[in-house]
Amino acid sequence: MKILILGGYGVFGGRLAELLADVPDIDLFICGRDLGRAERFCAAYRGIARVNPHRLDRRDTAAALDRLRPDLVVDASGPFQDYGADGYRVVEACIAAKVDYLDFADGADFVFGIDRFDAAAKTAGIFILSGVSSFPALTGAVLREMAKTMDVRAVEGGIAPSPFAGIGLNVMRAVVGYAGAPVKLRRDGKDAHGIGLAESVRYTVAVPGRLPLRNIHFSLVDVPDLQLIPRAWPALTDIWMGAGPVPEILHRILNLLAKARARFHLPSFEPFSRLFYAVLNRMRFGEHRGGMFILARGLAEGKMAEWSWHLLAEGDDGPYIPSMAIEAIVRKLRAGDRPAAGARSSVDALRLADYDALFANRSIHTGFRSEEPDAPLYRQLLGTAFDTLPPTLQLLHGSKAERRWQGHAEVRRGTGLLARIAAAIVGFPKAAARVPVTVAFTPEKGGERWTRDFGGKRFASLQMRGTGRNDYLLVERFGPLSFAMAIVVEKNRLHLVPRRWSAFGAPMPRWLMPRGPSFETEADGSFRFDVEIAAPLIGLIVAYRGSLDPA
Repeated sequence: MKILILGGYGVFGGRLAELLADVPDIDLFICGRDLGRAERFCAAYRGIARVNPHRLDRRDTAAALDRLRPDLVVDASGPFQDYGADGYRVVEACIAAKVDYLDFADGADFVFGIDRFDAAAKTAGIFILSGVSSFPALTGAVLREMAKTMDVRAVEGGIAPSPFAGIGLNVMRAVVGYAGAPVKLRRDGKDAHGIGLAESVRYTVAVPGRLPLRNIHFSLVDVPDLQLIPRAWPALTDIWMGAGPVPEILHRILNLLAKARARFHLPSFEPFSRLFYAVLNRMRFGEHRGGMFILARGLAEGKMAEWSWHLLAEGDDGPYIPSMAIEAIVRKLRAGDRPAAGARSSVDALRLADYDALFANRSIHTGFRSEEPDAPLYRQLLGTAFDTLPPTLQLLHGSKAERRWQGHAEVRRGTGLLARIAAAIVGFPKAAARVPVTVAFTPEKGGERWTRDFGGKRFASLQMRGTGRNDYLLVERFGPLSFAMAIVVEKNRLHLVPRRWSAFGAPMPRWLMPRGPSFETEADGSFRFDVEIAAPLIGLIVAYRGSLDPA
């Protein structure tokens, strides 16, 4: 099989070539205007797929198809928003040569207009699929899964790349080009316009049982989904899609520029694309993690319901996700599963199971969440991961009733002056090799109070579900101090991972945040706990571990 990749040494084309490196008997023509870059890419390539560099301008595609005779053309060049009146030159060349075509187009108008070639593609017996990337291929796959159990009426989504993922110059040109410009979408049941990068929301991407991303600032982007999803789901009244690049300070600068352009009718900022590209690709700090979410609201069994899908990608795996849709189609082609002839968007090109098969070999995790406001606190936070907890943990956390558990614990205390003062303020117990423990769980409005009694020494805290920037986090309050913790399930343990903290309602610096390894598990049929609390400049404050059983 021979595949011609326009922009084959670029961000998306290069990653596609890497994803196909293990495919035997495949030839990849790495094409672009810079032959030197194509040659360097091929020289550094590692895999059993064969790669061949070629100089090719998209204006010369027809001649290249006649010379190279590929089985499939992948357009990974762009920006598709800038192709103008002659934007479909490559598509037309593929139809004339009867060669299948896929592209990474993120321009909403470009992808929306691909249907005009449907009859010609069918006559040629080929498929023309546009926008074969996360937006809208993955979005469409997720929404079709949701539509099995609900009548989708409103959709909101976003993608948050890792700060270390890097961004291509053509992508930056596209984003900066529509910043402050009208963006077509559906709002309140009508075709309408938003303002690119001038509308923002905050959201926490939280796969059940996994460490969530930090609460992300997303801004409206012009992606094909905004026009394609309402066409696929005619009952849809609202759709909004955003991106959450970090660091947030640069993101907010783009927000201000977008609002200024819209307010004062300024020209496009596209001439400054290289500046933004250079700055964004140099300011890389924070967690090397990325994510995506799709939030749907609609009717389920006659009632309004809310369902969300979350994706987390660790390390270097996230940047490959936009190229995985085409990877999936290529692998399905080799297995004899060929898309139907015709020209259309990729909104229904793949099933979620196609993606899951590719994610399984990488550090990419996904999961659905449904809102259950009447469920016990930990079930609300963990979602489907709650059912993977050991039975004793489910028993302790699976009730909203008042209850009491008892057992024994070992307590260690920090010996420094500041550690003793901190422990005394909270009321932590004194050091002991073995001390009887009783924990009373009392429901309160908005949460649950835990009153711990270590041999007569009592201290209490209030646990509740976080809101706003603490969404999907467990917030535990000790007097004026509040700690927002992620609940992570791993190897039969429930880990409590501090993420944010505040004093008297004011956010505190993360580098001063008390922390330490803390987890719950089950052993010999009993609930086991192991808690350590230490702080910078102070050291160990208290650590206690032991077991509990229902009283």
